Amino acid sequence: MLIYALRRILMAIPVMGVVALVIFGLLYITPGDPAMVIAGDQATPDEIARIRVSLGLDQPAYIRFGTWLWQVMQGDLGTSIFSNQPVALMIDQRLQPTLSLLILAVLLSIGIGVPFGVAAAWKRGKAIDHALAIFTTAGFSIPAFVAGYALAFIFASTLHWLPVQGFTPISEGFWPFLRSLILPAVTLSLVYAAVIARVTRAAMLDVLSQDYIRTAHAKGVRPYMILFRHALKNAAVPVVTIIGIGVATLFGATVVTENVFAIPGLGRLTVDAITHRDYPIIQGVVLLSSATYVVVNLTVDILYTLVDPRISY
Repeated sequence: MLIYALRRILMAIPVMGVVALVIFGLLYITPGDPAMVIAGDQATPDEIARIRVSLGLDQPAYIRFGTWLWQVMQGDLGTSIFSNQPVALMIDQRLQPTLSLLILAVLLSIGIGVPFGVAAAWKRGKAIDHALAIFTTAGFSIPAFVAGYALAFIFASTLHWLPVQGFTPISEGFWPFLRSLILPAVTLSLVYAAVIARVTRAAMLDVLSQDYIRTAHAKGVRPYMILFRHALKNAAVPVVTIIGIGVATLFGATVVTENVFAIPGLGRLTVDAITHRDYPIIQGVVLLSSATYVVVNLTVDILYTLVDPRISY
């Protein structure tokens, strides 16, 4: 297992190199000039040219890419064009709100999706199964920003139970910290929980139709033992897969949610950077999200061997 993990880590290096090249290329072939954005509409051509030189934009693309890649390999993500702060520091300052939101959203999604899917498969065709169909349809159909505004209107503006926006650090108390994340986490987890529930139900239905499940019933094994010890364990591989994919996908979905609830996380940082064409910040955030996806995939592959001993590498 250790050898496999090391091999996957080594394979991730060229993957990240290709990702870095694609990120660099897409940003620099898009229309617009950051030097003109910084200089403003009233700037003269000489002022724009001086800004381009100071930013290194006058150099060939391959030189800029090589310089940037070498800095990244040394842990330097560059300096923000507008704030003149290190990108790594800016990401570190925005990481806590985003990570907190992601962790809570994942926990809510798994806590809702897995039990819901198991119960719907166990009671196939019954009321809870029909409720799952309604829940998944709503989860897939309602955009995140619509759900966010609706939840904020009901629970913040109308009932005044939760804050409508902002983020409270955990250092100021666990309950204020949790209250500030409940609405955005629920918004972020709606689609994810629906996907997990749908996949869990399908996997459980396939397992519950197997001969060894019928044999367990015939031997008088208790239903909850059949459901959780035999069925759920053998249905765990597709469930773990969709959970892993969702964790990586949610990283990008935070952009909309953080803007709806004014959370000062990486999503807000990314939107501001795109607005100002702040290339170093965009590149740093996208590289971080790509690295997160690689790590999550590696973790999922390792979890396969834990939930199903038949899988080996």
